Amino acid sequence: MALKIVFMGTPDFAVPSLDILVRNGYDIVGVITATDKRGGRGNKTLIESAVKKYALEKGLKILQPKNLKAPEFVEELRSLNADLQIVVAFRMLPEIVWNMPPNGTMNLHGSLLPKYRGAAPINWAIIKGEKETGVTSFFLKHEIDTGDVLFREKLSIGENETVGEVHDRMMTLGAETILRSVQAIEKGDYELLPQDNSQVSHAPKIFRETCEINFNQNSKKIHDFIRGLSPYPAAWTTLQEKPLKIYKAEYEIKEHNLKPGEFISDNKSYIQISTMNGFIKILELQLQGKKRMKTGDFLNGFDFE
Repeated sequence: MALKIVFMGTPDFAVPSLDILVRNGYDIVGVITATDKRGGRGNKTLIESAVKKYALEKGLKILQPKNLKAPEFVEELRSLNADLQIVVAFRMLPEIVWNMPPNGTMNLHGSLLPKYRGAAPINWAIIKGEKETGVTSFFLKHEIDTGDVLFREKLSIGENETVGEVHDRMMTLGAETILRSVQAIEKGDYELLPQDNSQVSHAPKIFRETCEINFNQNSKKIHDFIRGLSPYPAAWTTLQEKPLKIYKAEYEIKEHNLKPGEFISDNKSYIQISTMNGFIKILELQLQGKKRMKTGDFLNGFDFE
């Protein structure tokens, strides 16, 4: 008999993982996703999660609990009689939820665990200048991202790739890994590997305040910081007392006599900012109150003092 699966997820990243299970004929008895949020102009529009939109299209049962410990939600979840729960980009689950199905609860994480445990693994892998990352499927237990591993799949990181680009490639790899993991669980053909705690690193949540660029560092480190935050939430600095987001840049190592953080521009085609050992050349940017644009287009309507 086919496994009965409850799927838990919210953003775009989770949709291909749910879709690959649906396309392969798995019995998705319930989809748990975030509650609708108000947004748009004047907060008048109800915004549904990407996972909810997909589940509605496919006619799947949807639950949107505010409180994962609420007795009525726990009871409804139990009534679905799932054999397995799968979590992709959702939120922390209480033990009463993750310990419910006989086959446990499997999670997909966007790193090669135990590296980059936490909320922002793709961002931090790029910020730290890693040349590869990947996805890990593992079973949940008490401490976050610490459970025994089913599969790890590697993904290279290009020298100039942004977090947005890696994220989009990882979505596909993640879906394939979910399918492989479910097939292995179904057959009982897998070996769990404990995580090596000597290899742990962390990927804490990123906040806007911590996205300000410190130019008193080497050029490559700043370049990695910019691409590790692009397109969201975006690394930023200040230009004429306004926040300036930088989405794409190149870096150069070159001796100079400028203080780190000084802007240089020909007012036509380029903007560079000095670093400790060279320059950051801005390729795409957004000044507060303007749209995102390429540097040449930006300089059409802007003059450096």
